[in-house]
Amino acid sequence: MLVGVILFTIHYSFFTSCARQEPKNYTHDVLNRMTPIKDQGKSQTCWVYAMLATIETEHLSWGDSVNLSPYYIEKKMEKEPQCPGSKRGMGKTLLNLIQKYGIVGFDAMRSVETPAPRYVFMAGAEYTAQEFARSVCKPDEYIALTSNSNKPYYQDVDIDLPDNWMHDRFYNIPIDTLLKKTERAVRQHHGVCWESKGHAMAIVGIAHDEEGHPYFIMKNSWGTNRIHKGLDYLSFRKFRKETLAVEMTKEAYGLP
Repeated sequence: MLVGVILFTIHYSFFTSCARQEPKNYTHDVLNRMTPIKDQGKSQTCWVYAMLATIETEHLSWGDSVNLSPYYIEKKMEKEPQCPGSKRGMGKTLLNLIQKYGIVGFDAMRSVETPAPRYVFMAGAEYTAQEFARSVCKPDEYIALTSNSNKPYYQDVDIDLPDNWMHDRFYNIPIDTLLKKTERAVRQHHGVCWESKGHAMAIVGIAHDEEGHPYFIMKNSWGTNRIHKGLDYLSFRKFRKETLAVEMTKEAYGLP
């Protein structure tokens, strides 16, 4: 009888655990424009995909369409002696790399094995990759944010993790302020890059569940063969607990 009770308990626990993982029904309050969802495959370059997706959504909000190649950046990382073998990094790392090496369109480089093109052709004009990058993302256009209660607020601080191998500094603000700034930016149709210690995604909207709990709609880089076709949902509660860094334009943050 004891064995039967144990087996029933294990089965019941497994069943209820699975039940808790069933997807909820979400109602979209805001869903910003985005480029097609991509698949990072086995690479650890989610931060590249997330930050490029953020730039793409920002441009779409202006009525300007760009679709950028993560493979170009992955190829250029091979020139960086400090870049870890895993090719992990942060959204701010991506911003540094496109200022240094430029960027090209997705159609111009669809795999890391493709030779990196030197020029971008748009509207009958020819640009270097660096010239194109400056039109896509101006130097210092974006602000990198974090929230660390162990460091002084409203100052630039280090994020002392291997992913921050370029040793960038992040503006440190209270987590509730960071949440409000992020929600405001998304509702005003800006692109936002979100990072935890393990993953990075672009925020493309806001939703709520059946109980009215709010979520950010996340554009993931794991392809479209999952339950929400490439989107994920991050509760505001998890945002408070898991956020490592956020990147958005200074305009989105509220700076002149």
